Amino acid sequence: MPNITGLTLGGTSWTPEFVTNINQEHCIGCGRCYKVCPRDVLNLIEKVTDDDDSDDDSDDDGDASIMSLKNARDCIGCGACNRVCPKKCYSYAPSPVLA
Repeated sequence: MPNITGLTLGGTSWTPEFVTNINQEHCIGCGRCYKVCPRDVLNLIEKVTDDDDSDDDSDDDGDASIMSLKNARDCIGCGACNRVCPKKCYSYAPSPVLA
């Protein structure tokens, strides 16, 4: 089955890649991707921790949230989320044309 394709204004063929996953172990919950997403694909959720007495000085700067996919089927393949993500947490793939 062929993938979804489009044309740029210049007539060049383009195959968008849609978000498939967020690496939540690398996500720092900064919310940059949430702010740039034009389609309500993402959701900032509370981080789930394994233990309450974590004295870990990790790279999360005290954030208690991480990003999750709220509605991946609304992704338009613009890639804005990964362009602003300081940790490059996003994975993408092309999508087949649905009949």
